[in-house]
Amino acid sequence: MMFIAEHESEGGSFTALCARYEVSRVTGYKWLDRFEAEGLPGLWERSRAPHRVGHALNGKQVRLILEAQEAHPSWGPRKLLARLKVTHPRVKWCVISTVGELLRRKGLVEPRIYRRRSAPRLEALESYGQANRVWCTDFKGWFVLGNGQRCEPWTLSDGWSRYLLRVKAMKHQESEGVRQGLEGAFREHGLPDFIRTDNGRPFAGLGLGGLSQLSVWWIKLGIRPERIRPGKPQENGRHERMHLTLLEACEPPENTFQGQQRRFDMFRQEFNEERPHEALGDHPPAQVYQRSSREYPERTPEVNYEAGVLTKRVYPHGDILWQGERIFLSEALGGEDVAFEPLADGIWLIRFGPMKLATLDERKRLIKELTVEDLKP
Repeated sequence: MMFIAEHESEGGSFTALCARYEVSRVTGYKWLDRFEAEGLPGLWERSRAPHRVGHALNGKQVRLILEAQEAHPSWGPRKLLARLKVTHPRVKWCVISTVGELLRRKGLVEPRIYRRRSAPRLEALESYGQANRVWCTDFKGWFVLGNGQRCEPWTLSDGWSRYLLRVKAMKHQESEGVRQGLEGAFREHGLPDFIRTDNGRPFAGLGLGGLSQLSVWWIKLGIRPERIRPGKPQENGRHERMHLTLLEACEPPENTFQGQQRRFDMFRQEFNEERPHEALGDHPPAQVYQRSSREYPERTPEVNYEAGVLTKRVYPHGDILWQGERIFLSEALGGEDVAFEPLADGIWLIRFGPMKLATLDERKRLIKELTVEDLKP
């Protein structure tokens, strides 16, 4: 409006006027034309959407797509479009995303849920070898007690002897309850070398190296966490097989948590002391399991690094100060010292204790997940 007013009142160079308002002469003439044709309403902001969409679906295409979806309700947009191109080759078809958008508008598809996952495991799983080499832990699928409460059984076993170290009835998959159960097992049976878990919480996290507060604690105790691959429960097969036996023995559920825990304790005693195991020469696990020689310390030790290694303390919210800038690493590492080792010019390997976590490109301030090549000596 100011542009039009100045043009009407002052006249002068149109080019100079456009330069003062930082618009092109084409835009300036467009404003003048709209004002002459429509007056002030012609100057209001207009939608930039095209008046006609060339690739929009027509009525026939919509009908064919909906008919195909009704005939094949489990098919997605890609399969539906591929089939329609065969059955109706003369129709000029749209792209896959247009079919998907039509199905979403009609409420015929459910949005896919993308789940964030922990960093992938790059190293091979350790062999069980001997007692206390690898402990396995997990939550067995939840069930409802007789009083209507949800029960989440947490289990811990020695991978080599199958000795069932703990079965605990819990209300939630919480880190604190698991830690208390592990502390009891560590005091009674000593420390293992490795603890094998899946990629779920509270065992794994979404930060560097898939670390969680639990796995950071394990590393400080000298225990290496290792995770099975997503969707590969057979990599923790011995523990999963025990879960099946536990499920069969605990049906039907008890009415209370106290009653269910007593049932779990009875199952654990029978499983360890009485139940023969074919892979153990038909001996029960208690006859072959031996306590670990590694004692649980009264105070959790700090992680120590070699002399000369660059270390930085992680702030409580998970970031560090690098050359005057904050870089986020992982909340699980809050309060811990992390080591940085040079790999190449401007590239650093990030390590917590013996665990290699990621690389830092200090020029781009970029954290990258490790590859198999980064793990080579």
